[in-house]
Amino acid sequence: MPTEAITRVFGKMPTELYIHGEWRPSAANARFDVLNPADGAVFASVASASVADALEAVASADAALRAWSATPPRHRSEILYRAYQIMKDGERALAELIVLENGKALPDAISEVRYAAEFFRWYAEEAVRAIGEISKAPSGSNRIVVLLEPIGVAVLVTPWNFPAAMATRKIGPALAAGCTVVLKPASDTPLTALAIAAILGQAGVPPGVCNVIPSSSSGRVVSAMLHDKRVRKLSFTGSTEVGRILLREAADCIVSCSMELGGNAPFIVLDDANVDDAVRGAMIAKMRNGGQACTAANRFFVEKGILPEFTSRFTAAMREVKMGGGLVDGNTLGPLINAAAQQSVGALVGDALHSGAEPILGGNRPGGPGFFYPPTVLGRVAPDAAILKTEIFGPVAPLVEVADEDEAIANANDTEFGLAAYLYTTDLRRGMRVSEQLEAGMIGLNRGIVSDPAAPFGGVKQSGLGREGAHEGMLEYLEKKYVAVEW
Repeated sequence: MPTEAITRVFGKMPTELYIHGEWRPSAANARFDVLNPADGAVFASVASASVADALEAVASADAALRAWSATPPRHRSEILYRAYQIMKDGERALAELIVLENGKALPDAISEVRYAAEFFRWYAEEAVRAIGEISKAPSGSNRIVVLLEPIGVAVLVTPWNFPAAMATRKIGPALAAGCTVVLKPASDTPLTALAIAAILGQAGVPPGVCNVIPSSSSGRVVSAMLHDKRVRKLSFTGSTEVGRILLREAADCIVSCSMELGGNAPFIVLDDANVDDAVRGAMIAKMRNGGQACTAANRFFVEKGILPEFTSRFTAAMREVKMGGGLVDGNTLGPLINAAAQQSVGALVGDALHSGAEPILGGNRPGGPGFFYPPTVLGRVAPDAAILKTEIFGPVAPLVEVADEDEAIANANDTEFGLAAYLYTTDLRRGMRVSEQLEAGMIGLNRGIVSDPAAPFGGVKQSGLGREGAHEGMLEYLEKKYVAVEW
């Protein structure tokens, strides 16, 4: 059932499709259930968009595009800032909603809402900064005028692990740039996206500018939109496997793509690191959202001289984590998102143990309801263990001893992914030298978190294309038009 805070802010939880500023059932009256990961019970039913609904949402976005793109940037800015204020005012309600459908602990959920709201504030400021260029042609014959124009209707596909922040990180820059959007949220966590649609409506976003269509038929729905000639942009956050599929789909109509895909972040602790700082950073990088983040520290490479001390202190910190339902005071680790995630994490740990890893802490799935998995630390992990090659997406830390920084760098780069990496050393020159050699789009140097609305978020190799956040995030939704002119 909805909490009192949710009821107070929204009257009732939005559970229908949001198309052209209206709450509608799906064309086929289809619905799907939303589970609470803490107990596995159904707590809401949401309208499930069909292909017909998706194309209606595209038509709505297309109809609204001309007027929205012609809206003065300052007006778009003011609307986004109102959305920021509404989100801040409803912080507790949104956080509790995230806990109910995503499972993360309330402190994590509150942090996410604050982070998510900041994207509306940041892009309220960026909306007035789509600045073009004027230069003289080298021949002197004419001027080169470069204009920035909205790319058009954008399809946004978001994951379940940060249901608020991944939505605002895409909606904010798209609307700031003058684009209209159709958001297809993850079917595990559709309610937060619908709540954000309600917030945008309250903030004054015109009908059709932002449409939200949950669906239990994600593949068919997204494919249909990518093959509609009115769609000119796809922004996707999710697994590399699904990203490859969507890139192939988008190629048919040459749709511009921004892809934030999987990660396999290394966490390197060099022998001159401050151990207390490294442990604090490791707890953030590993345990934020229970490890269910593409930026989560996945592989820990620790120089042999500092490994015993780091292992002892890190294990002690992990042991202090309190696991349980996210709305219970004091709990800092909620459940995994669903039963499949719980089984996947358990299988990776089981494989590592079978290959000779040392079970330092945890490693056993608890009984009882919900999709919980305990904080787990593994030592002496085999270099070829699957757990080092795969996103764990859970509260599990495999530790690997390395002889020196060269071995740490080689191991860190031994992956097809390159989203984030973390590095601890007290020598800034050494830290920058190693950072330049790490194959990742983002480096946390003596920091356990890299995400910031003002920073360009994205990866290299098979971790994605393009950047979100910062000024670059808005540029993803703008096309350059060149005008040759004489005067």
